[in-house]
Amino acid sequence: MRMISTTDLPETIPVFPLPGALLLPRSRLPLHLFEPRYLAMLDDVLKTSSRLIGMVQPYMSPGGSGKLHAIGCAGKVTAFSETEDGRYMITLSGASRFRIMEEVEGFTPYRRCKVNWQGFDRDLGPVEKDATFDRPVFMEALGHYLTDQGLSTDWESLGDAEDELLINSLSMLCPFEPEDKQALLEAPSLTTRRETLMTLIEYARRGGSGEETMQ
Repeated sequence: MRMISTTDLPETIPVFPLPGALLLPRSRLPLHLFEPRYLAMLDDVLKTSSRLIGMVQPYMSPGGSGKLHAIGCAGKVTAFSETEDGRYMITLSGASRFRIMEEVEGFTPYRRCKVNWQGFDRDLGPVEKDATFDRPVFMEALGHYLTDQGLSTDWESLGDAEDELLINSLSMLCPFEPEDKQALLEAPSLTTRRETLMTLIEYARRGGSGEETMQ
């Protein structure tokens, strides 16, 4: 697959607000599309050169309307297949994070936003390393967390993965709250994301407390 470059990044992209679904650069996210508006979105996206869809966390504002977090991550449609009943299974390959500037009014049934790609240069660069990663300590905490959560220990096979694949995969797979997923997305570096992930794992192991939230 050809690498995405800054010249491939459009000013306006369709966005898919999906609570708890996290996409990170150089990671892959499988999605199941069945709502008519998102089937229309896919049809339109496949006609573009970039094939980008922006994944973004929605949240409810005090007024009750569905707002979007300012930062999301765009993924390129790199695989898709149609089921017999007209649904689609697609794979998004994470390209770059973006900042929403404004939502674009228009006639599409799905939401579109004008976005800014500045400040996320490392997303289009090489795989990140985590120089201060204490893998044995992290894996021990992860093992306890998986046991506490009753989650499949098959994830332990990730233990041999490179730092970025391990940390990003766990960030995407672990069942954290949407706001915590957003904190993982916005982490400025792989080291910061790993520290955030470790904090969330330890927090979950303590059983959580309403007095603490991720900022």
